[in-house]
Amino acid sequence: MFVGALTLDLLLGDVRSLKQKRSVIRPIVAEVQRRFPGVAVAETGNQDLHRRAEIGVAVVSAEAANCDEVLHACERLVAGRPEIDLLSARHRLFNDED
Repeated sequence: MFVGALTLDLLLGDVRSLKQKRSVIRPIVAEVQRRFPGVAVAETGNQDLHRRAEIGVAVVSAEAANCDEVLHACERLVAGRPEIDLLSARHRLFNDED
């Protein structure tokens, strides 16, 4: 069993309040959940900053390659959004022996 974790650090465009931030982040999280129903995704950090966001994605699979493939696809999906800039992406893979 393998668990893959992805942390995405985002810079939001013309966002001036936390309410506007939610209106940008919620559709991104919903799209990842819709396109990849087997993953868990949520806003995990920078919740008090209105122009920065951190999104976490987790996936469980029997194969490490599948975890990696799904996480890369999630990263590409989020990075392709025109209203955000992807500052960094951190991939981690854990197995049942860790």
